[in-house]
Amino acid sequence: MKVLVADKFEQSGVDGLRAAGCEVIVQPELQDAALEQALRETKADVLVVRSTKVTEAMLEASSLSLVVRAGAGYNTIDVKAASRRGIYVSNCPGKNAVAVAELTLGLILALDRRIPDNVAELRAGTWNKKEFSKARGLHGRTLGLLGYGNIGREVAKRAHACGMPIVVWSRRFAGGGEVPDDVPMTVLRTPADVAARADVLSVHLALTPETRGLVNADVLHHLQPGSYFINTARGEVVDYQALEAAVREKQIRVGLDVYATEPSGATGAFSDPLIGLPNVYGTHHIGASTDQAQEAIAAETVRIVRSYLETGKVPNVVNLSATTPASHMLVVRHRDRPGVLAHVFDHLRSGDINVQETENVIFEGAEAAVARINLDAAPSDDLLRTIRSGSTDILDLHLVTI
Repeated sequence: MKVLVADKFEQSGVDGLRAAGCEVIVQPELQDAALEQALRETKADVLVVRSTKVTEAMLEASSLSLVVRAGAGYNTIDVKAASRRGIYVSNCPGKNAVAVAELTLGLILALDRRIPDNVAELRAGTWNKKEFSKARGLHGRTLGLLGYGNIGREVAKRAHACGMPIVVWSRRFAGGGEVPDDVPMTVLRTPADVAARADVLSVHLALTPETRGLVNADVLHHLQPGSYFINTARGEVVDYQALEAAVREKQIRVGLDVYATEPSGATGAFSDPLIGLPNVYGTHHIGASTDQAQEAIAAETVRIVRSYLETGKVPNVVNLSATTPASHMLVVRHRDRPGVLAHVFDHLRSGDINVQETENVIFEGAEAAVARINLDAAPSDDLLRTIRSGSTDILDLHLVTI
C-alpha cells in the first residue's frame, strides 16, 4: 500500500507506516496544484494530511481509497466529494485534547494576569508593578464551555482544579446525551445562557453547518462587561465582527488561537483587526502543536492505516452513512457453495433492486451460511420464487421489512 504524506508528520509515524509494510512518500510542502499532480503521478492509496486542503479535484485525480486527517478536525477535506468516490475519510479524535486544553488554560491565565503585557513592559525597560498587580484571579469565577467533547472535557478538569465553577452547553447534552459526572458542572439550555453566567467563555465546538457562526452577536451580547472570551476551536464558529464590537463596547478580554482568515502556509503575512486591540492576545493556531500531541497523533495514524491494510476496516471513519435507503432485508439460508450469492444478486439486478449492505455468516464446519442482504425495495413474490427455485443450494429465504 502506497502512502503519501503531504504535511508535517512525525518521523515516528513515518517509521511506523514503513514497519507496517507501506511504501511511504513524504512531501510535506505539497498543496494545491502540486498536490493534485503528486496524487496523479504517485497513484497513492492513502493520503495523510494535517491542515493541507484536500479538494474534489485532487480526489478526482487520485487513486486514493483513504484520507487520514492527522488531527481532530477535518473541515479542510472535501468529505462529500470523498464519499461520492467511495474514499474513506478518517481522523484522530482526542489525541490533541490535552494540548489544546493546556493552551486554553494558558490563555485564560495570560488574560487574567496580563502576562504578555508584563513581558513587553519589562523588555522595554519599564517597571510597572502598580499597574500589573491588578488581577482578579480565577478561583471562584465561572467558566462557561460551549462544547463538551474531548477537549472541552480536558479543559473542565483543569479549570475545576483551579477552583472554577463550570457551566456547559453541548449539542450532545441538548440531544439527550448522558452528562458525565467526573467534573461538577451545570448544563444550561442555550449558548446564550452559558454566556450570561460565565466570567470566562471558552469555545470547543467542531465546525459543522450547524455550528458555523453559532457564537454570534446575540450570544456575545449576554457576556458581562470585562469578562473573558477564548477560542481555540475554529475561527468559523464565531462571528468575529461581533466579537470585535464586544471588545470595544464591553471591554471583553479575548484569547485566540484561531481566526476568521489565516495564512495557508506555516509562515506568511497576517492581518486581523482584532489582534490590534489592547485587550486581545493571540497565538499562531498552535493548540495541537506539542511534541506529546503530535506523537500521539502519529501513532493513531499508523493504527488507522495498519488496520485498513490488515483488515480492510478503517477506525474513526467520519463519512459512512448512519442510515441507508434500505427498506427490506432478504435473509437467505444456503449451502456454502460457489455461485449461490452471485445467483441471488443477479436476479435482484434483473428486478432493478439495489443491494445496500450485505453480511454472510458461516456456520461451524463451513457447510452452510446465512446471508442478510439489505435492499432498497421489496422483491416481488414471483422474483422471490425464481431466486428460491433457481438454486438447489438455497435452503430457505424470507423477506423482512426494516
